[in-house]
Amino acid sequence: QVVLIESGGGLVPAGGPLRLSCAASGRTFGAYGIGWIRQAPGKDYNIVAAINWSGSSTTYAESVKGRFTISRDNAKNTVYLQMNSLKPEDTAVYYCAADLSGSGSQARDDYDYWGQGTQVTVSS
Repeated sequence: QVVLIESGGGLVPAGGPLRLSCAASGRTFGAYGIGWIRQAPGKDYNIVAAINWSGSSTTYAESVKGRFTISRDNAKNTVYLQMNSLKPEDTAVYYCAADLSGSGSQARDDYDYWGQGTQVTVSS
């Protein structure tokens, strides 16, 4: 069982930064890949960033490349998503999710455990 808790969401003006955190339970956190997945109102889930178990490999959706950075601190059982130059179209509920294969998959179905989500709203 893996419990994930997101924090750091909120209301931010366009162009501003925001950092999300994902705190995880479990002694094997360092073996999991972690993805940040968002769902905008009326739209499907999209993986915006993913990181493998060691942090040596990261991937990003085209829409956030150069603006978002995913990182992890396995000693603290935490993954971060630094979001810069935010746009109104980044408004969504952001979830962190654990990929037990450790790879940081690009397939939503590979994520076995999800947090409850945190709302990010970017005002224009």
